[in-house]
Amino acid sequence: MFQNLAVFETAHAMAVHAGNKQAVVAQNVANADTPGYVARDIPKFQEIYAARDGAGYMPQATRSGHLHGIVDGTVASMMQKDRSFASPDGNTVSLETEMLRGTDAKRQHDRALAIYKSALNILRSSLGRQ
Repeated sequence: MFQNLAVFETAHAMAVHAGNKQAVVAQNVANADTPGYVARDIPKFQEIYAARDGAGYMPQATRSGHLHGIVDGTVASMMQKDRSFASPDGNTVSLETEMLRGTDAKRQHDRALAIYKSALNILRSSLGRQ
């Protein structure tokens, strides 16, 4: 009955995605003054999760030392270049946009934690523990 709790896997995947998104935002902000730097972003969680063809979330290996991960699904391979804003020196980082993306990542992480806590409370209640 409790061998496959997909809600916990989904919450974990959402939290990992939020962390990856925050890392990309931090990289963009760090390169805000680099001439010719093109801002990057990763697809929305819904798009990545839906692309799994119903198989659910699979762990991603970000380096060869990771166990049980898929190497071709790394954050680097998911990154998209964002050319919606360009300064005269060719830099496409907009600090306002990055602030919004960072806030979105925080909200997504908070949502994942809320889902996890709620599912954990339901599981505890079903087991007769409070």
